[in-house]
Amino acid sequence: MQDVLIKIFLAYAIGSVMGSQIAGWLKGVDIRTVGSGNAGSTNALRTQGRGFALLVLVIDVGKGALAAGWIPTLPLIAGATVPPYWLAYVCAGAAVLGHVYPLFYGFRGGKGAATLVGTLLVFDPILVLPLLGVFILTIIITGYVGLATMVTADTAPFLILAVYWLDRVPLLIYAFIMSGVIIFTHRSNIMRMIDGTESRNTRLMLLRRQ
Repeated sequence: MQDVLIKIFLAYAIGSVMGSQIAGWLKGVDIRTVGSGNAGSTNALRTQGRGFALLVLVIDVGKGALAAGWIPTLPLIAGATVPPYWLAYVCAGAAVLGHVYPLFYGFRGGKGAATLVGTLLVFDPILVLPLLGVFILTIIITGYVGLATMVTADTAPFLILAVYWLDRVPLLIYAFIMSGVIIFTHRSNIMRMIDGTESRNTRLMLLRRQ
């Protein structure tokens, strides 16, 4: 049990390493003081540009992959036998929560999407391609990045059901839980969309009014 708790904490700690804070330290800016104040890659793109946002994205996706693929396999305690197939999902979830509530940055983090993508790349990279298509299509139709993120996260469990039915129950449960987490972290986006004040990328919309 001690082995499990150590690995979960390590995954959470890795998730707490914010890509925006590392990139911001290199550039001399605190991303939480500009734009929406969110520490994710979307706010980084809007306020600091593509190069900065790409670095943030790579770090945040990478830490999700590290938590899901590497942490569960660590032989931390001699003789400990912990089945990695389910511990990986727990560690993955801990990393996502670490991104949302980072230990090192006053529990003010991002919304978890990029780190979630990193975990899915470990569990089933083939699923990421159609999910990316859903994300892009939603942005093209609506222009809302936040909505595209939520729709994509909500699509994931149903895509898993369509592809695997009940053959991968742990992955299915993980996807359902994470879809709820993503909706929760985007609750402010939902309110702004209702109020009509949410930022919209009209340049990518094919169905926008001329």
